[in-house]
Amino acid sequence: MRSLRAAFCVAAAVGLAACFAARPQRTPATPSPAAASPPATEAAPPSPDVVPDVVPRVEPRSRNGNPPFYDVFGKRYYVLSSSVGYLERGVASWYGPGFHKVRTSTGEPYDMYAMTAAHTTLPLPAYVRVTNLQNGRSVVVRVNDRGPFVDNRIIDLSYTAAAKLDMLRNGTAIVEVRSIDPSQSAAAPAGVAPVEAAAVEAAPAAAAPRAAATGATFFVQAGAFSDPQNAERLAERLRSGGYGSVFVRDNLIAGRRMFRVRIGPISGVGEFDRIIAALERGGINDAHLALD
Repeated sequence: MRSLRAAFCVAAAVGLAACFAARPQRTPATPSPAAASPPATEAAPPSPDVVPDVVPRVEPRSRNGNPPFYDVFGKRYYVLSSSVGYLERGVASWYGPGFHKVRTSTGEPYDMYAMTAAHTTLPLPAYVRVTNLQNGRSVVVRVNDRGPFVDNRIIDLSYTAAAKLDMLRNGTAIVEVRSIDPSQSAAAPAGVAPVEAAAVEAAPAAAAPRAAATGATFFVQAGAFSDPQNAERLAERLRSGGYGSVFVRDNLIAGRRMFRVRIGPISGVGEFDRIIAALERGGINDAHLALD
């Protein structure tokens, strides 16, 4: 499981993968080198506890890093026209010393001690609130880079942002990423996109205090169907394949009844990765994290 960090080679999509392939590699699912100690610098870096969250502000769309689409490792990514209403839940990773001062996709140097992040499809720059759903901590970061590109990761955080979310030791965490619209409010989360469960309330941003337990239970959703028979067929296939606890959840979504096939509950990132990998080997490529 490898993830790469790099600035965009070109403003267009053609040839982008070659640029990323030339960059150093890291392993997001295990502790990265920065999990031990930050690199020596001319001045001692600030403690993550005293670094404030970024204050969202209206910025023009970057001239770099925002092609309509681009290809990396055989997969095409379409850059969103706007970040408004964006909400996603999944696994976050982080990147540190090996990429410190390397140019980001916007052309800015990466600062592992700043409150920044990388994302595959959000327009650059963008502001998001990231909440660690395993401990309730929350931060606000500025997205100015592209990635991560493999391993079912939905966002790559800076060293300091990851430290404030208490995810350095494990290297990953189950998170919620919610966009912030600077034109509406510099602090309040933006509107919720029409996705699955109700959002977990984010903790205050300052110093990423530990919030009360989220109470969230995590599942892998293998499919969603309007026909209950199709849902039951998939569920039975998964049960016979040794996936453990498999069930069909019936919900009314936007006036439409949907039957969602779920596996779990799951204990954390490791189990999530194992199930996703097994599903992909079985031809199911659109499974994702789900919450109750």
